[in-house]
Amino acid sequence: MSRMIVDCATYRDGHRVEGPEDYSDALAAARAAGDSFLWIGLHEPTTAELDLVSEEFGLHPLAVEDAVSAHQRPKLEAYQDSLFMALKTVGHRDGTQAVSTGEIMIFVGDAFVMTVRHGADSPLRELRAQLEKQPEILRHGPGAVLHSVCDTVVDGYLDVVVALEGELDELEADVFAPGRPSGDAAERIYGYKRQLVTMRRATGPLQEPLLRLGRGGEPFVTAEALPYLRDVADHLSRANEQVDGMDRLLTDILSANLAQVSVQQNSDMRKISAWAALAAVPTLIAGVYGMNFEHMPELHQRWGYPGVLLLMTVTCVVLHRVFKRSGWL
Repeated sequence: MSRMIVDCATYRDGHRVEGPEDYSDALAAARAAGDSFLWIGLHEPTTAELDLVSEEFGLHPLAVEDAVSAHQRPKLEAYQDSLFMALKTVGHRDGTQAVSTGEIMIFVGDAFVMTVRHGADSPLRELRAQLEKQPEILRHGPGAVLHSVCDTVVDGYLDVVVALEGELDELEADVFAPGRPSGDAAERIYGYKRQLVTMRRATGPLQEPLLRLGRGGEPFVTAEALPYLRDVADHLSRANEQVDGMDRLLTDILSANLAQVSVQQNSDMRKISAWAALAAVPTLIAGVYGMNFEHMPELHQRWGYPGVLLLMTVTCVVLHRVFKRSGWL
């Protein structure tokens, strides 16, 4: 059990206080006090481990199953004794062209908050330390922790969006740089498309649960928290709009890149055709004199051979100037 429990603490009037080391006793003490709640953080628990905890906290079996299996779509479920919410966290490292993801499951009850995290991209440790310095927030109880987790996760979305926008500007500049378009531009564009798909899987489905929380009526969420939850939903809407805008811009960049490649290929074909025409003229003239006729014209003229060479040269020079002037060479 100690392996999966990252932190377990009791908070009274917004301050962390000493309490029973056993989480069952700590939960009972928090419920008896009335002005306290227990915040227990778990990391990738097994089914057996979470079953032991869920019995004490009265968690619904379906929510427990979701918390163990992970890979859940962001959602919000209200049960008789608890409120369950699943969120996806995202992270981005410069130069990796990959958005990493994790998951956070939150159980909110009458006198407890349980957070279950999967993956490496989790802000919970830093968030707990930050909230412990702000007792005015923690004194609002489990609902305040729920809001803080949602707010931190959504702020993480906005940070990743800003990083992706910067890299997208660099990609756009590379694609439209003077000269031949980069051969790996399409591959890079599709790489950014994959990153945006990952972002959409995190941000898109979360919009409806946050709107539900902001409208009120959900258990264990006080009326004082509703304006703050609506503000988080507004930030998420902005993140979704930015992701949609980047996706449309990437589509336009890809279309422009394909047009550049097509134009370049047409230019190359014109050059190849022009050089083929230049080579065809002397081949044609030389082919005439390669025919086996007994009475071949000009065979016995002294200047016949130099004249033919001159004809080939003049014809090729004229064709070269014509092609050059028309832009084929």
